[in-house]
Parts: sequence; C-alpha cells; structure tokens
Amino acid sequence: MPSLNHTTLILLVSVSLMISCAGVSKTSQSLAVESPTPESVGGLDKQRSKTDFDGDRAMAHVRALVEIGPRPSGSAEIEKASQYIVRELKSYGLKTTIDEFLPNTPKGKVKMRNIIAEIPGESSDCIMIGSHYDSKFYREFRFDGANDSGSSTGALLELARVMAADVASGKFKPRFTYQLVFLDGEEAFCREWSECLNGNDNLYGSRHMVEKLRKDKRIDKTRAFILLDMIGDKNLNIQKEESSSSWLVEAIWSTARQLGYEKNFPNSSHFITDDHIPFLQAGIPAVDLIDFDYGDDEKDYWHTAEDTLDKLSPKSLKIVGDVLLLSLPLIEDQIRR
Repeated sequence: MPSLNHTTLILLVSVSLMISCAGVSKTSQSLAVESPTPESVGGLDKQRSKTDFDGDRAMAHVRALVEIGPRPSGSAEIEKASQYIVRELKSYGLKTTIDEFLPNTPKGKVKMRNIIAEIPGESSDCIMIGSHYDSKFYREFRFDGANDSGSSTGALLELARVMAADVASGKFKPRFTYQLVFLDGEEAFCREWSECLNGNDNLYGSRHMVEKLRKDKRIDKTRAFILLDMIGDKNLNIQKEESSSSWLVEAIWSTARQLGYEKNFPNSSHFITDDHIPFLQAGIPAVDLIDFDYGDDEKDYWHTAEDTLDKLSPKSLKIVGDVLLLSLPLIEDQIRR
C-alpha cells in the first residue's frame, strides 16, 4: 500500500501526482462520485457513541496472519490466509463466497481469490466494506505486512463479527445489504507500482470485482465502497483521500469529530491510488481510509522489513472500527435521499 512519507519529493514536484502502493501514478480528481454533502449529525447520544468492536480481537487476527508469513498473491501462505479468513467469517454465521479468478500478471497466470461475506438488509442494494489481504513480495527481506495488509484485514474480520452479532440481536437493522470483501492482488508483482503491464500490475482483485459487478448488472445496485488500508499505526493519522467521494468523506470525518478523534482524522488531504479507484471509475461512490504516514522521524516503515506487529496498536484499530460502525447510519441516510 501507499504512504505520504515515501515521497516528500513528490509533493514538492506536483500536487497532481498520486501516491501509489509501490510508487507514484497519476490519477484524476474527477474520479470522485459526488452526492449531497451530509448535514450535521448533531451530537451522538451516549448509546450511539459505543460499539462492541474489540481492538484486541482485531489485533489477534493481525497476529495470526503475520504468523502465517508473507502472503503474496499465488503463494501457499495467501491460501492459508484465505482459509483463515473464510473459517472466521463462517464462524460468525455469515454466508461466505470465494470468487476465484486467473489474471495475467508479469509472472504469468496466477490464481487469486476474492472473499465476500454478506449481511442481508432490507434492500438488496449493497454497501461494500473492503480490504486487500495480500502482501508485497520481496526477495531480499522478509516482509511481514503487519500494517499493509494485516491491520485492515484484522479490522474487517472484527467488523464482520460485530455486525453479524448486532444484526442477530436486533441492535442493528441494516437498510442495505452489506458485503465485506477481502481482495486479493492489490500489490504489484514488479518492484514498482506502474513498472509492468502498462501500469496494470496492481489492483487485480478490485478490478476483477468491478468487472464482475458490471457483468452481473450490479454497478447501480452497489451504493458505496468503503476501503480500509494501513489503519493500525500507533500514531494513527488518516488524512482525507482526495479522489474519494466527498459525501462519504464528510460522513466518516464528521463522526470522527463527534467521537473526539479529530487528531486521528485530520482535515489535511492527499492523493492515493488504491483499491477504491476501480469502483470510482465505474461510477460507484467510494472512500479510502488509509494512514500513509507510517514511520518515525528517521525512517519510513511502508514496504520495508520494519512493517511489523510492534508498530501497531489495538487502540488504533478500535478507533477506526468505532468511527466506521457509527458512521454507517449516516451513510445509509445519505444514500436514501
């Protein structure tokens, strides 16, 4: 995945450059799919300011994934990771589907798997919440990918548990169907993001999912896509991603403000190429929640051997989980208008 630390130089060169998961790529601000900006939610009452999201549970998932080892697409380790994810989702009572596909890559055809868990709502129209679960391959060092992509995958599993339990208890009555999607093939096989396949050596899982939605005539039925990526940093700093749909950004950031997390969700912004881009290109509103400021004063941890469990915090995972869960009613309200 991406990080602002990895290119102070880029920002000096041009604000029109996109920071990508493994380099720099250009993208257009016009990708953002707009909708009316949400009105102020007012104060969150005491009951709505709490969720059952457990940061320690999410962190345990991250630890389990890291213990499997590096998880590049097509590896035995990512197959083990997919089995772990499916087993957890089914243990929550969720209908879980594995969508296998075989894209062309610089390594030839590689088998990949997207995993989709579904929470039915009043409408079959869908809100997707996603994370990639593959990790970047490096020959010269072991890349744990604790934050990229372990943190978002662990958080998404915990979101699945909480949402399933809240629906079963009647605490949450979703107006829309929710799909929790675990995407394969986000990372490039070549060292640089746009180095191979005319810049298409990346985002395999999200591009495949959008094509499947198009084939199934479900583009218009997919009302929003919320992406999680690199959200476990102890010093959590999720800036607004400028290609993201502004109404989704405002719904989430206004919730964060009301919960007292302005420091973790600042008003500063940046450009990131990530798994939300294919959805935006298809006309689906999308937002990317990513902390790309990952490192300390001396070094950047992104895509290095330093991306390890000790850099992460269950508290950061809890903050993101709470903010997202408590923003869903507002997001649903905006879609229904």
